[in-house]
Amino acid sequence: MWSFSKIAGIIDNWLNQTFSPAIALTIEMVLVGVLVIGLFALLGLVLVIMERKVSAYMQIRLGPNRVGPKGMLQSLADTLKLMVKEGLTPKGADKFLFNLAPFVAMIGAMLVMAPIAFARNFQMWDLNIGVLYITAISSLSVIAILIAGWASNNKYSLLGAMRSGAQIVSYELSAGLSILAIVVLTGSLQLSDIINAQANGWWIFKGHIPVVVAFVIFLVTVTAETNRAPFDLAEAESELTAGFHTEYSGMKFALFFLAEYINVFIVCAIGATLFLGGWMPLHIGSWQGFNHVMDYIPSSLWFFGKTFFLIFVIMWFRWTFPRLRIDQLLNLEWKYLLPISMFNLLLITIMAIMGWHF
Repeated sequence: MWSFSKIAGIIDNWLNQTFSPAIALTIEMVLVGVLVIGLFALLGLVLVIMERKVSAYMQIRLGPNRVGPKGMLQSLADTLKLMVKEGLTPKGADKFLFNLAPFVAMIGAMLVMAPIAFARNFQMWDLNIGVLYITAISSLSVIAILIAGWASNNKYSLLGAMRSGAQIVSYELSAGLSILAIVVLTGSLQLSDIINAQANGWWIFKGHIPVVVAFVIFLVTVTAETNRAPFDLAEAESELTAGFHTEYSGMKFALFFLAEYINVFIVCAIGATLFLGGWMPLHIGSWQGFNHVMDYIPSSLWFFGKTFFLIFVIMWFRWTFPRLRIDQLLNLEWKYLLPISMFNLLLITIMAIMGWHF
């Protein structure tokens, strides 16, 4: 299978031959940081235009079609607009925390990128507790939202932040149980082990109905955790003007806006890794001929194809379902998703012990 590992190996060998190990490691870390920032910028441009085009498709209209060929440069126009807008700090706001919150949101998103395998042998840090690391660091996003809501000195911002806190903390339980289902089947928290365990078939196919249930619950809960419609109560325009980022403008607003899309990409990448094999091609048992043909498709295309498919599904949710009330949102989690997740995890544990999966 083709991957970026050879390119990364060449760069690593050259740096170690040219510089001392400490300097080479420092340069590599800087290069990785620059690449992640570049990836964030590129994903922001791509996902914004994708959101506009998907919504237009769902509503049977054209969408943006003026800036660039078929409106493909609309994201650049939006970025330029946000860059030249003045960033204001409200009177009475906590200036330090108000300015800090957007950076906390972006830092959390950057940290979660570390253990994700974008292709075969191509990830920043193959951590042996990768799943635990992701679930822990992803919880930082709610801190940024709470800081932004409180520091803005605005009642709508504070109400939106409190809603978001209740929402994210609640739905993290079911999301964690869905992720734990794959950990139980694999027997490892390391993402590379989870991907390798799917060499003869993805867990969505090998794990029978319980894994399909876990996958559906995962999609619902991560949609809620990223504050996407129909769970966007933290920024409900009809009730809270813009929610926790009401007082933000210019690049500070752009950072929150970008962090939301980056988080959507991250949760979809995690879902693709856990349930759909990550970069692993579609392999079916002992079908050697079929598996060999699938291996010719680059591993990075498998990863990004699965991830963007899940992103499309989450965008599909936004333009299909109406927004829930806060009581409906919490009832859905505590009365339905959490009990189902707990019972489903028990079934998967029994299935793993008995070896009933493929």
